[in-house]
Amino acid sequence: MTDVQTRPDTDLTGTGEQPAGNAAATSRRVVLVGAGALGAGCLLAACGTDSSTSSSTTGANGGDFSNDPAPAGSSTAGPKGGGDSSGGGATLVAVADVPEGGGVIKGDYVITQPEAGTYKAFSKICTHQGCPVNKVENGQIKCPCHASTFSIEDGSPTGGPATKALAETKVKVDGDNVVSA
Repeated sequence: MTDVQTRPDTDLTGTGEQPAGNAAATSRRVVLVGAGALGAGCLLAACGTDSSTSSSTTGANGGDFSNDPAPAGSSTAGPKGGGDSSGGGATLVAVADVPEGGGVIKGDYVITQPEAGTYKAFSKICTHQGCPVNKVENGQIKCPCHASTFSIEDGSPTGGPATKALAETKVKVDGDNVVSA
């Protein structure tokens, strides 16, 4: 005859301890819960905002970037290509390519025309975590990484986690082109 046990597992030892057979299930459960918590923590850390006050940090692609990049024409930064023979700066874009109330992204810059005849240029590197902005629409410069938005008028943040303005580069119109000033 076979003995059939009808008591719950916790009554087997009389001390309320789990039987040895369930120890593996408990260990697996603990490991899986721990791994899930670790993964969630990493995800939250990756999407968190940086509240540090340092001006240089590590960007999203692992490289260093500055929250205050050097202006175009300085010895440490600037557009590729030279200026023209009239003494103007490097050509950034043709005037005809920059829509009024909008802008374009060319090379390292976002060139905007917030109102007719007024041109501005900003660094295309988002001040939040160094991602390049990728779109100008509805009067906003947009970053795809964490949804920061910036004004086409002065580069100031208008939404998202970014708290600093895009670095501005002085520009002027020289003939049919917008050039660095």
